[in-house]
Amino acid sequence: MKRMHAAGERKRRARLCAALLVLAASAAAAQGQVYKWKDAAGVIHYSDTPPPAGQAKVLRPDNQPAVAPALPYELARAVRNHPVTLYTTTRCGACDRGRALLRARGIPFAEKTVTTAEDQQQLHRIGGKDELPLLVVGSRQVTGFAADTWNEALDSASYPRKTMLPPGYQTGTAEAAAPATLPAPPPREQPAPAPDAAAAQAERQQPRQPPKPPVPKPAKPDFQF
Repeated sequence: MKRMHAAGERKRRARLCAALLVLAASAAAAQGQVYKWKDAAGVIHYSDTPPPAGQAKVLRPDNQPAVAPALPYELARAVRNHPVTLYTTTRCGACDRGRALLRARGIPFAEKTVTTAEDQQQLHRIGGKDELPLLVVGSRQVTGFAADTWNEALDSASYPRKTMLPPGYQTGTAEAAAPATLPAPPPREQPAPAPDAAAAQAERQQPRQPPKPPVPKPAKPDFQF
């Protein structure tokens, strides 16, 4: 009887240890999840949060592709047809309220921050003004924050009223409105020519002297001594 009880106790402990190992592995995988995605400028990013539009490859800790959570059909169609971009700046209460509305409604969006002169120029290129926030829904722009106007623009683009985002999905990855440009590489130094080549080059650059006329030889006399 004691042997049966001991065997049962060992099996129970083995099942408990297996369950704890599964939970630990799941937690480690969730914490080590990495997203790989490419922005509009073609720059590849790696982050622990998904990009706004959800267009990303999810990588496991061993850098192998995993299955990314798919958006519901209704929400994915709205994102594809009318992508949402929010232009904000620092110390902007209206920007904070607009961002909170989008997140509460579960809208996947890209956030562009305007903090430099280059960012402001990029804002003007898309037709924006100096007033922020600026909400862009597809081809429609809404300057300034007004909850009714923002909700109407999102409704017109067929975005659902209540959030339909998968669990753990995060929106609003902020980046500069003007993508950073890499500095131009320094000019390459030309190698010094070899001595023979340098002499030939210097000789070619010197002005050519006209040939000297031949010196006439003295005429021989017609008589002999």
